[in-house]
Amino acid sequence: MANSKMFDQRGEPGTGVGSTEGIKPISNFIRFIIDRDLESGKHKSIVTRFPPEPNGYLHIGHAKSICLNFGLARDYDGVCHLRFDDTNPAKEEVEYVESIMADIRWLGFDWKDKLFYASDYFERLYEYAEDLIRQGKAFVCDLSQDEMRAYRGTLTVPGKDSPWRDRSVEENLDLFRRMRAGEFEEGSRCLRARIDMASPNINMRDPVIYRIKKTEHHRTGDQWQIYPMYDYTHCVSDALEMITHSICTLEFEDHRPLYDWFLDQLSVPCHPQQIEFARLNLAYTVMSKRRLLELVEGGYVRGWDDPRMPTIAGMRRRGFPPEAIRDFCDRIGVAKADSLVDYELLQFCVREYLNKIATRYMVVLDPLRVVIENYPDECVENITADNNPEDANAGTRTIPFGKVIYIERDDFREAAPSKWFRLAPGMEVRLKHAYYITCKEVVRDPASRKIVELRCTYDPESGGGSTPEGRKVKGTIHWVSAAHALPMEVRLYDQLFTLPDLSEIEAGKTYLDYLNPDSIKVIPNAVAEINLGNAKPGTRCQFMRQGYFCVDPESAEDKIVFNRIVTLKDTWAKLEKKMESGK
Repeated sequence: MANSKMFDQRGEPGTGVGSTEGIKPISNFIRFIIDRDLESGKHKSIVTRFPPEPNGYLHIGHAKSICLNFGLARDYDGVCHLRFDDTNPAKEEVEYVESIMADIRWLGFDWKDKLFYASDYFERLYEYAEDLIRQGKAFVCDLSQDEMRAYRGTLTVPGKDSPWRDRSVEENLDLFRRMRAGEFEEGSRCLRARIDMASPNINMRDPVIYRIKKTEHHRTGDQWQIYPMYDYTHCVSDALEMITHSICTLEFEDHRPLYDWFLDQLSVPCHPQQIEFARLNLAYTVMSKRRLLELVEGGYVRGWDDPRMPTIAGMRRRGFPPEAIRDFCDRIGVAKADSLVDYELLQFCVREYLNKIATRYMVVLDPLRVVIENYPDECVENITADNNPEDANAGTRTIPFGKVIYIERDDFREAAPSKWFRLAPGMEVRLKHAYYITCKEVVRDPASRKIVELRCTYDPESGGGSTPEGRKVKGTIHWVSAAHALPMEVRLYDQLFTLPDLSEIEAGKTYLDYLNPDSIKVIPNAVAEINLGNAKPGTRCQFMRQGYFCVDPESAEDKIVFNRIVTLKDTWAKLEKKMESGK
């Protein structure tokens, strides 16, 4: 089950979901640590970092880390570095580097001149590794990966020392240098730290520091035949950059003793403090770059920027505003305990922001032709409409109105149920911004018997939003002038998976078994008011009574393509009211 509790900025259950704009950040345990360090004089200023591996596109979980690290640096007048931990050339690409930079900038953050790569430190990392060998704290091991796995032991059984653990310093230095020179095959040797094979923390059981990998690096080319492991690289890179607070997600908590061990053995310029926080787990999606890559390479989605993906690129293409994502990250807060966040909260943040800034347009997704019999044949009337009733400064636009219009097929019922407030034979309804119309006749296709047209009349006295004396209708529907209709394709998106919590997969199944077959619905023949004709890719707006939409980059001159961002339905707001009422 998805966790339906609401989270304030502390990451604890709360009720405040109002805008955080302009409000002083609420304290959390990381801010408490920083406040204490600054007050004690331990640090004069703070330096954080966001250290992605360039082996995939960033997702919404990374957005939380970006907002946290860059946000702390901003709030404490400090500095946040962007550092690519590029130590595995087999999985890293320049495309990923460029996409990560684009995502961070789009979210509204800037590393300025503090751009670094772990590969910047390859020579120094190598020198530090030789220093560990000289101290007798690292050795070259000839065990295969399978053998090392067998020697490692389990959580309850201690590991066994490698047969190569007691090589001399001279032999280890010679072998390590020959590894660098490329004399040995991949997998034949590695450099391991010499710590404690009986440690209750498996990460401390002589972990690998360097492995042979004869793969060209996207920055250093074929200069290196060996590459450092992440745990070793990460802490040394932090120290070289004088990071004060190394903030990472909770799965690295068990790695912290290793982080500290490396820095305690080496003559590094500082010893950063590693602090762990709970990663973001969002309902109905996956937060593993490995699984996201499988979705892309398996053709289950149309790429990293597919609007159904939880990637920042996908959310940008779908139309999520960066302001809403930052707000979402503020609302879920920073905590030490894992939790599953409702997808509806993210949608609420998006909807709340767009409601304030999005221009309203009339778009008909499933057009039904309506002929207004008593409207003049050649007359075209310009109707005035508000751009956004939530914004007094948004202004107005004009919409052409004529004898033939389109309405939503779902807005008509030939046999109307009780409390039906839209159009039906003999019933009257208001056209948004325009007139009252009454349905007089239903026209069907002779062969299929499908309704193809409605014949209606209008009340000339009801235009411009006025209400004729003694009459009032309860229903208002949107419409588009047929003579000025703009053709468009509309893509309606739903959750990518049918299971809220993908950690609860049934035995014998994989996460792919829960892919939602209805995660996308394409409507090829929608029509829109003519004012949307100049909409550029990335333009966000509201389709009246339909939801919020964004122009897709695949749009062409002959047909605009719109992605639905979110519906108008506000599940989260209803949940909030229910919780406040105690029901």
